[in-house]
Amino acid sequence: DGRLRAHAWGPGAAAAVAQAPELCGAADDDRAFAPLLPRIAEAHRREPGWRVPRTARIFDALVPVVLEQKVIVQQAHDSWRRLVHRFGEPAPGPAAERMRVPPDAAGWRRVPSWAWHRAGVDPQRARFVVRLAERAESIDRLAELPAAEARARLLALPGVGAWTAAEVAQRALGDADAVSVGDFHLAKRVGHALAGRDFDDDELLAALEPWAGQRFRAVRRILRAGPARPRRGPRLALVDHRAH
Repeated sequence: DGRLRAHAWGPGAAAAVAQAPELCGAADDDRAFAPLLPRIAEAHRREPGWRVPRTARIFDALVPVVLEQKVIVQQAHDSWRRLVHRFGEPAPGPAAERMRVPPDAAGWRRVPSWAWHRAGVDPQRARFVVRLAERAESIDRLAELPAAEARARLLALPGVGAWTAAEVAQRALGDADAVSVGDFHLAKRVGHALAGRDFDDDELLAALEPWAGQRFRAVRRILRAGPARPRRGPRLALVDHRAH
């Protein structure tokens, strides 16, 4: 019936409830998206409720994205789990025994170097998170800007490249046009779905040009429509920074 019921606990409860509609994609408008290809149109038809959510919490999105830089996803998730378990807090409300809340900016600044090392995070990424935490308040204010402008401002931050800015824009800003250029797999997967072969980043951007303004949405629809890329070829290696 179009209604959303949300419950929240803790100091940020009111803000969380206020943000809940956008977290569920209420601010996302897909009317400008044209599927263009029959199988993409079918994927779009099968999932009419798919939306790009918006948390408006840029710094909170930046930390896990930085942890994902230059490592495989499983390794980044393990680092995140270790750090949140050690330095986060029990979630307020009824799930406190099973959930933890990540540290706030001040909490990330207090994480000692040995803890980053034990979590498998190299010194470069650890220092980057700390530098971002020192500017968290101004970084979060970027959410007040249009998504494309906020993404451009993120790119101006030292250490933030196109991939990082796009990933944050997708997760925090509801940016339906952000493309994760530089991703190890994305161009290859889209290339196989559209042309049966690997694309490089330039070919990826050229292929997505007809969906300008909706390129992230197009990527998600293309990958859902398939066909999937065969599992073969080199993969990123697991790098254990704790051994360094």
